[in-house]
Amino acid sequence: MEIWQLSAVEVARLLRTGAVSSVEATRSVLGRIADVDPAVNAVVEVREDAALDAARKADARLRHGRAAGPLHGVPVTFKVNTNVAGLPTTEGVAAYKDHVAKETDPQVSSWLDAGAVLVGRTNCPPFATRWTTENDLYGATLNPWDPAVTPGGSSGGAAVAVALGMGALAQGNDIGGSIRYPAACCGVVGMRPTPGRVPAWAGSSSHDPPMAVQAFVEQGPLARTVADLRLGLRAMESYDPRDPRAVALGSRIRPSASASTSAAAERTRVAVVVNPGGPGLRGSTTPESAEATRTAARWLADAGYQVDEVEQPVFGEAAELWWKLALTEFAIGMTAEVERVGDPGFRRFFDLMFAVYREEFGEVDLAGFVAGWARRGMLRRRLSEFAERYPLVLTPVSGEPPFAMGADAESVVRTGELMGRQWPLMSVPVLGFPALGLPVGGGTGAPLGVQVIGRPFEEDAVFAAAEVIEARAGFATPIDPSPTGKSHDVAALG
Repeated sequence: MEIWQLSAVEVARLLRTGAVSSVEATRSVLGRIADVDPAVNAVVEVREDAALDAARKADARLRHGRAAGPLHGVPVTFKVNTNVAGLPTTEGVAAYKDHVAKETDPQVSSWLDAGAVLVGRTNCPPFATRWTTENDLYGATLNPWDPAVTPGGSSGGAAVAVALGMGALAQGNDIGGSIRYPAACCGVVGMRPTPGRVPAWAGSSSHDPPMAVQAFVEQGPLARTVADLRLGLRAMESYDPRDPRAVALGSRIRPSASASTSAAAERTRVAVVVNPGGPGLRGSTTPESAEATRTAARWLADAGYQVDEVEQPVFGEAAELWWKLALTEFAIGMTAEVERVGDPGFRRFFDLMFAVYREEFGEVDLAGFVAGWARRGMLRRRLSEFAERYPLVLTPVSGEPPFAMGADAESVVRTGELMGRQWPLMSVPVLGFPALGLPVGGGTGAPLGVQVIGRPFEEDAVFAAAEVIEARAGFATPIDPSPTGKSHDVAALG
């Protein structure tokens, strides 16, 4: 087996024992990028010389007994909308190709301080604001399971990279599904942590981001296994005073599930929410996505979880509120910049989103915006009370299978339908709970996915449930890219 095929946990173990060197691991991943990335266009900036130099230094430190941390020598990727000092933070926008970061963001520093080796940076849509990954600066990133459907976005490059073995871990960020959705679309796993667990601060920006971005964006890892996701989040969580939301945690993510954790899981109640049951942007779910979610629920029940399918309209109401709050801010603070530097594909998607907004809510309303922020507190309180009975919630990751490339910018009707189908993704940032997206199977083409939601700072419980689903789903990555015009066979639901 090649080193690039190994999990992050296994690579880290082999590096610590001296069975492999960081230079060997890094060369293996760089070779994999050279072999397969031309077919998918996920790693748009390869840092070969810098990565090998960092790997040599990592090996030298290890020889002198100075391991940096849990990711010492492990090859990883970062997203191009994340600041790394000395590198351009392009956000997938051609006009930003020379915007060189002066400082490094905390989530990047955490992994680098833990010993990770940056091998490359991954693609995202313009402004990291779309559920697919294409732009005029780098081009389109393709789903390795089926190039005809979306790889997800905005961390689509990150998800494709780990799915194909181009790095054991990838960093992503998530304002409305941008970690969870591409992870499930590409057959890997992605965690959006509790707000405050992973600090973020765009030190290279000339201004603080708008309120919805501050409130809704979280940084997190993508990986091929839940065990790797644990490792990635443990290395990323920290405290940084530059992020006022950051929490100095007394307890950290466990390295693995303990016997006591497994025993507790068997007594845990899980609410299964297949459809929020509301009009318009409050959401809907196709039969395929509903079946995938109920299948995962059966697997949890088989493992001893107490599973109930319930109606919980708070998810639909929160999804609708995300659209009201985020698009009001986009209208005020982003429209002029999109018109100035956005590429044609993104401008069309942007215009269609606002056409749907006007059909649903009318014109942008400042009074409604202020009232919406107040209403957010009520919705979070309702879910917190619900979580006293159900510490875990299982939903689809999306209300429909991965959509055809370009379908999100096809028409007002199709864009509106898709906006409603993404209710599981949009609701979580409003509600402030941690959530993990992972694949479950589903026939020919790209995978179908589910989402496990837990109570704030109870990511360990989310990981434990996800590991049960992962074991039953049996996804095996890394894979090779699917040939153009063909798709991989995905394990049927069972």
